[in-house]
Amino acid sequence: MELQFPDKNSEAAPAAEAVGRLRRRADFQRVARGRRKALEAFTLQALRRAASDDGWTGPRVGFTVTRKVGNAVVRNRIRRRLKEAVRAARRLEAEADHDYVLMARREALGRSFAALVEDVRQAFRAVKRNARYTSRPAEQPAAKGRDRRS
Repeated sequence: MELQFPDKNSEAAPAAEAVGRLRRRADFQRVARGRRKALEAFTLQALRRAASDDGWTGPRVGFTVTRKVGNAVVRNRIRRRLKEAVRAARRLEAEADHDYVLMARREALGRSFAALVEDVRQAFRAVKRNARYTSRPAEQPAAKGRDRRS
């Protein structure tokens, strides 16, 4: 699937190859409960979405860079590099009914662009390959009393 980001002003439903953007905080929080693949430059989170309110039919991607990574200039540069890497990584294995979030690390700034593009491809392949796992394993509560094992 070749990916393109639509214009901010376009209201029509995009072509099948277009990728939507996640913009609402609630969407980012929902995707955080899904599958994840951690790499050196970023972590990719993925989650199948329910019927979309906005009528979007393709995959949606969100980008996040925390303030721990650096000042606004550094964060924006990293975000732009990741957006372009997703765009350059044609034929991603992104599923149409999924939302994805790339959580950047500072290493995304110093990594060569070709390596960053390959990391994006690898991460999308990994979360698709592990699609049978719908979310992270549930935490098991600690045993209490005499049943606790040392």
